Amino acid sequence: MTQNIAVWLVLVAALLGANLPFLSQRVLLVGPRQQDKAFGWRLLELVLLWLAVLGAGFGLESQLGQRSPQGWEFFAAMGCLFLTLAVPGFIWRYLRRRRVAEVPDAG
Repeated sequence: MTQNIAVWLVLVAALLGANLPFLSQRVLLVGPRQQDKAFGWRLLELVLLWLAVLGAGFGLESQLGQRSPQGWEFFAAMGCLFLTLAVPGFIWRYLRRRRVAEVPDAG
């Protein structure tokens, strides 16, 4: 696998991982289906998927050659990138307009 393919693989995994918590109503993506999953669960899933993508990136980097040491700046930047990639899912879940069912008149 070339370095170019590995970079694109990590970017696609980050895009999918960042949006999955907002697209699924299942707890931790495999648990029971909820009517409306709490934001705390979605935040926990987002952190766990960020760690999974981070691990996949480190794995691909070590497969291609020697891993570079990373400081806190790298993790902060990757966290911000992951949150930025999660914006479409957040907008779809919380900010889009939903059609409200017509309420019949009481009188």
